[in-house]
Amino acid sequence: MRATRGAARGYILVAVVGALCCVFPVLRTGAEIPWFTLALLTGLYLVCELPGRFPFFGGSVPISAGSFFPLLLAAAFLLPPAAAALVAVPGSLVGRVEQPPAAARRVWRAAQLAVTVWAASTVHALLGGTAALGGTGTGPDLPYAILPACAAALVFSLVLTALDGSILVVAERLPPGRAWGGLLSRSLGPHLVHGLAGLMMAVLWRGPYGPLSALIVLLPMYISCWVFAQYHREHAAHRATIRALVQAVDIKDTYTRGHSERVGRASVIIARELGMEKDRLEVLRFAGILHDVGKLGVPTRVLRKDGPLTPEERQVIELHPEYGHEIVRGIGFLGEARAAILHHHERLDGSGYPYGLRGREIPEFARVVAVADAFDAMTSTRSYRRGRPVPAALEELKRCAGTQFDPQMVRALVRGLERHGWSAVTAGVTADEPPADGGGAETLRPQAGPARVPPPGRGAPCHRPPQGGTGRMPPARSPRDGTGRPARTQSPGPQPPADRRR
Repeated sequence: MRATRGAARGYILVAVVGALCCVFPVLRTGAEIPWFTLALLTGLYLVCELPGRFPFFGGSVPISAGSFFPLLLAAAFLLPPAAAALVAVPGSLVGRVEQPPAAARRVWRAAQLAVTVWAASTVHALLGGTAALGGTGTGPDLPYAILPACAAALVFSLVLTALDGSILVVAERLPPGRAWGGLLSRSLGPHLVHGLAGLMMAVLWRGPYGPLSALIVLLPMYISCWVFAQYHREHAAHRATIRALVQAVDIKDTYTRGHSERVGRASVIIARELGMEKDRLEVLRFAGILHDVGKLGVPTRVLRKDGPLTPEERQVIELHPEYGHEIVRGIGFLGEARAAILHHHERLDGSGYPYGLRGREIPEFARVVAVADAFDAMTSTRSYRRGRPVPAALEELKRCAGTQFDPQMVRALVRGLERHGWSAVTAGVTADEPPADGGGAETLRPQAGPARVPPPGRGAPCHRPPQGGTGRMPPARSPRDGTGRPARTQSPGPQPPADRRR
C-alpha cells in the first residue's frame, strides 16, 4: 500500500470484523477447545515469525510470507475452526513487514490469515478430516485423509488469493484483471504442497510422539526455506550487478539507451527456438544485456561524435569487446557470457574483430548475440536515421547469413518473431524472469519524421565500406583475452558490421 487510504482503512476494518466473527466461538463460556494444542501451535508460529524482526537474524534467516503455511494448515487440521483462526494472529502482528505502513499491513495480515485458516479448517471438518487423522491407539484413515487435507489447502489458496487481490484493488487501485491475474496459478501448487506437509505434521501430532513430532516437519522445512532464500538472495545480487553495469553504459552512451536490454530479449528469443536449457538461457540473456559494457572504456567524445569516425577513433571503438571482457572477467556467474561479450563482433567469414575467428571458432553465445545486436540496431530509430521495419531487417539478416551471421541463428530469430512478434518495450534487467516471448505482438516501426542521412560507417550490417576508405579495418592493439592469446592483426577483407555504435 502506498498509503493507507480511506477505502483501504475501511476494507481492513471489514476484514478485522470478519476475523473477530471467526474467532468469537472460542470466547464463549463452555467452548470445548484443546487449549494446550492451541497454545503450542500459536507459540510455534510466533517463534517462526520472530527472527525476521531482529537485525541479527534479518540478513540470514529467510522469513517471508508463506514460509510457515504448513504450520497454519496443521492447525486447521488439528483444531476447531475458531481456534485454528487464532493461531496466525500473534505471529502476523509481530512478523516482518517490508514496506510501510507497517501497522496497517500487520493488522491486515493477521485478519487475512485468520479468515483464511478458519475457512480451510471449516472445509476440513465438514469432509470428516478430523476423524480421518486418527488418534491415540488408532492410525490415520489413509488415503482418505489426503482428500479433506487437499480440499482444505485448495480453499486456503482460493481465500488467500481472493483477499490478496482485493486489497490490491482497494489500496493500490489496480484493475481487477491485473490484481488477480496469475495469483492463483502461482500459489495453488505451493499451497497444495504446504497442505500435504501440514497433514504429515497433524498425523505425527496425533500419533505416539505427540507435539514433539512437529519439529520433525518444521526443521527440514525451515532448512529448505533457507536454501531457497539464499538462492534468491544470490540471484538478486546478480541482477543488481547487471543493473549497475547497464546503467553505467546507458549514462555514458545515451545514444543506444535501451539497446542492451532489447538485445538480451532478442537473444532469449533465439535461444528458445534453439531449445537451450533454462540455466544457459539466463546466462545468454546476461550476455545480450552486457555485450556493450566495454563502452565504459571508450572515450565519451568518440561514442557521442556526430560525424564520421577517423581510423584512429574506429580503432578505439573496436576495442570495446576486449574492454568488456576485462570488466566482467572476475564475475563468475556470467560463465559463457564472457566469451559472447568478447566475440560478438566476429564474423563467420573471419573478417570480424577482435581476433578474426571463423565459423565454429566463434562461441555459440557470441553468434546468437551478434544476430540479436544487428537486428535491434537496424530496427531502432537513431538520431541519424529511421529504424527499419522488422521484415526489412530480417531480410537483411538473411542476406548476410553465411558471411557475417550464423544462418542457424538467423533462422531461429525469424521463427521466434513469427511466433511471438516484436515490441520496442523492454523489461527491466531486474525482472525475475525474462519475458516468455518477444514481449508482445506489436511490430516495431520507424518513428515518423524526416530521417537524417547517416554519416559514413553507420549503415546496415553488410553495407560496403565508407566512401573514401580502404575497406580494411586498422590493426587493433589490445589486451590479451585472458587465455594468453594476443590480439591478431586484421587482414584485408569485407568491412565489419558498419553500425559502429552497436
